Amino acid sequence: MEKLGRDDELIVDESSLKSFSLLCQGNFSYVCLMKDSKSRRCAKKSSPMQHKQILEKELRIMHRFRDHHRIVQASNKFHIQIKPSECYIYMEYASEGNLHKFISGLEGKSVPESLVQRTARMILEGLEALHSHGYVHCNLRPSNVLLFPSKTPGEPWDLKLADFGSSKEPDSDYGWMYFGTAPKYMPIESFGPKGVIIDPSLDIYALGCVVYEMLGAIPIQDYFDEYYEWNLRRHISPEARDFLSRCSNMHPHRPTAAYLLNHPFITQILPSPTTEDNKEISRSLIPSFSKLLLAG
Repeated sequence: MEKLGRDDELIVDESSLKSFSLLCQGNFSYVCLMKDSKSRRCAKKSSPMQHKQILEKELRIMHRFRDHHRIVQASNKFHIQIKPSECYIYMEYASEGNLHKFISGLEGKSVPESLVQRTARMILEGLEALHSHGYVHCNLRPSNVLLFPSKTPGEPWDLKLADFGSSKEPDSDYGWMYFGTAPKYMPIESFGPKGVIIDPSLDIYALGCVVYEMLGAIPIQDYFDEYYEWNLRRHISPEARDFLSRCSNMHPHRPTAAYLLNHPFITQILPSPTTEDNKEISRSLIPSFSKLLLAG
């Protein structure tokens, strides 16, 4: 039940499933950890019936990218429940938590640049897949980047993008009431008279904010506006600084995800951490990374 394949409907014997814990709760839904009689785990995402279209869209997008290694996978079936009146789906369980919990667990310490680089690359792989098929995530933030056990020896985790309830599908009118991006992940033009511009550059700007956050930057809100600027005080490499500068460019000058996958910050081979703080973080990541995360 924890591994999904194209012909696998995440076969779930609901009669043996039990809710184990609440994983997270959002504006339109909540997610619970479920276990069956064999202790196999999955995540159940539920929404009130008035938000049925949002959950249906999310499942539709996950099916569109079935088997993509950077997109969270889900069951084929959409469930409707009468009492209480709600709908739900089953998804694979991210046993290592999410990027927000990881950053919070560091208690203010910045992430080694080598791990920030790897994280940015994996997020870009997910965004490139979405954007190349006409989708925009529209709600990229650390809490929507889920962490799974790594398939690469020596690395702490692999990641997948999640939460597509706010996403824009190709050739579709966008439902403004479903827009999900938090102000600190939104570009300055979104607060202008034309409002939010829904295109791939919105996700690229948000990616830059996620990178800033991993590097220990602090979001500072403009005194007269909702717009946030990220204040980074630590030294970073010229490649990382150029990468962030490009993500922060004014619309429509931000690069594409495909372009950024070939940026030197993503492609360079970085040395091992040198500062004591970074060494300490790296030692705690492998093999005892789970100590930095809230219990999933």
